[in-house]
Amino acid sequence: MKGALLEKRPTWLQLPGGERLRDWKRVPRWRDLPLLDRWLLQELLGPLLFGIAAFTAVSLSVGAVFELVRRVAESGLPVMAAIQVLLLRLPSFLVLSFPMATLMATLLAYSRLSGSSELTALRSVGVSTRRMVLPAMALALVMTLLTFVFNDAIVPRANLAATNSLERALGKAIATEQSDNALYSRFTDVKLANGESVKWLTHIFHARQFRKGVMLDVTLLDFSRHGYRQMLTALTGKWNEKEGMWEFNKGRITNIDVASGTTTSASFDRYLYPFTRDPIEVAQLPTDASTMTVGQALTAERLLLEANNTKEARRLRVRIQEKFAFPAICLVFGLIGSSLGVRPNSRTSRSQGFGISVLLIFGYYLMSFIFSSLGITGTLMPFLAAWLPVVIGLAGGLWLLRQASR
Repeated sequence: MKGALLEKRPTWLQLPGGERLRDWKRVPRWRDLPLLDRWLLQELLGPLLFGIAAFTAVSLSVGAVFELVRRVAESGLPVMAAIQVLLLRLPSFLVLSFPMATLMATLLAYSRLSGSSELTALRSVGVSTRRMVLPAMALALVMTLLTFVFNDAIVPRANLAATNSLERALGKAIATEQSDNALYSRFTDVKLANGESVKWLTHIFHARQFRKGVMLDVTLLDFSRHGYRQMLTALTGKWNEKEGMWEFNKGRITNIDVASGTTTSASFDRYLYPFTRDPIEVAQLPTDASTMTVGQALTAERLLLEANNTKEARRLRVRIQEKFAFPAICLVFGLIGSSLGVRPNSRTSRSQGFGISVLLIFGYYLMSFIFSSLGITGTLMPFLAAWLPVVIGLAGGLWLLRQASR
């Protein structure tokens, strides 16, 4: 048994002159892992796949299937379109099931091995409890990385495609780049006479609709010049990449002298206006933070700060931190599940494991929701609001592991 636990030595190449060079091109194989790790990982994979299938089926049925069946029956949604939408929404439910399945897999696998005295046999030959849970933590780390990739690269695009497919199937015109009532406010730092620096509103940009890179029914208010107000209205507006300015068509520009009250106005067919392209980025961003990638969320945060919308910027900052903290739940659940299951004479059936997993998951998500709310209100820093549940969960898992090691 002890020989099986030893790591295999790396392969070395013999060079002329007696020197040796490690063969870095040699790709590690499954059989290169110690026998103990291979055995425990094989025991974990079965419950993991079962947990992913079970939790995904339950959440998908509650969150998507019933709604799509209602659409098919009441709104005439084609069955094939409903199936397509269901498949596109599948990644978002898989992401939710990964942490839960990790908890259930570690709890069931180690409980079964403990109940059959196999872990007791390992302890008798000197294998520590921490060494036993090491494969579970390695698997949890893989699930953490997989959750992050799904959550950032796959889920936002799949959810957008699902929404587009559903709206198109229901007969509503939709484009990949569209929004209604696109609004952008621009602030700049202004120094007052007393030396204090304040945020000063300089521009308000509003468009009734945004379709395929073109703003429709545009209104632009300019407060940047002291004592003057300027209002520009146009039928359409688009960003002119070559000129680096906005190109407005078929509109009117009005200038108001605040002191004298005089007004000048002129119509135009085409007008180039020097302004930032940020309104385009605002219109292209999803409205829900859960459907944004990390890059989109960072862009949205910058635009909100420029618009002096500190409350929404703080909310988005919490959501950005949660995009990194959420995958780490796999590590928390992997540690807790393996620590509970590795206890001597622990025996848990699949039904019991499912129930315990649901209770632990509910408690953890309730704690995460409370801390998230504190972060949004400003009571906690966004970083702490997102990561404190992870830290508390890891601390609890380490305490359980220490208790199991006695």
